[in-house]
Parts: sequence; C-alpha cells; structure tokens
Amino acid sequence: QVQLVVSGGGLVQPGGSLRLSCVASGSVFGIYFMGWYRQVPGKQHELVASISNGGRTNYAEDVQGRFIISEDNAQGNGKNTYLQMNSLRAEDTAVYYCHERDLLESNYWGQGTQVTVSS
Repeated sequence: QVQLVVSGGGLVQPGGSLRLSCVASGSVFGIYFMGWYRQVPGKQHELVASISNGGRTNYAEDVQGRFIISEDNAQGNGKNTYLQMNSLRAEDTAVYYCHERDLLESNYWGQGTQVTVSS
C-alpha cells in the first residue's frame, strides 16, 4: 500500500511559479504511471501532466511549455512526483492532485492542494 502526501500549493501572482511535490511512502508493486490532475468547482477533474516509466511525458495543451513533471525514487520502492508550474495564469487556479498506478492496476491518490493564481 502506498500513501501519497502532496505539498507546495498556495497563492501566487500571475506570471509566478510554484512547485508541487507528491511524496510516496509504503510498499508498492511497480509504479509505472504518475500524473497530476486538477479540478475546479463544477467541472470534472482534468489530467494536467503525466509521466510513465522510461520518462515519457504528456501535457495538457494549455500547460505545454509552462509546466514540467518529474519523478524520482521514494524511500522504499515507490515514486515521488513533482510538478513545476511556471508562468502561472488565473485559469490555472484549481485543486491539484497527484495520482500513481502500479503494475497490479491499483490507483493511489494524494490529497488535493489548492493553487490560487491572483493579483
């Protein structure tokens, strides 16, 4: 079982940067997919960025070139995931969640963190 703890959200001015962290603990059978999602009230959550084993990344069109997803090894055999967010815009305001999936197709979610972009 894996526990994911998210940190790094907050209030930032337009054009600013934030770095979200998703730190994993516990034992897991092979994490192969990691992603960051966001959700605003009244809308479905959307996949912002993902990274798979081997380092292949994908980004939502509106964050391409501004956000960077990365990962490293956690204590134990899990994965930590990070989201560097640059040139933030008001429309990036949302609750952000990290997600990981293992080879047994079990899904793990971190708690959400609020990101507010406002002057």
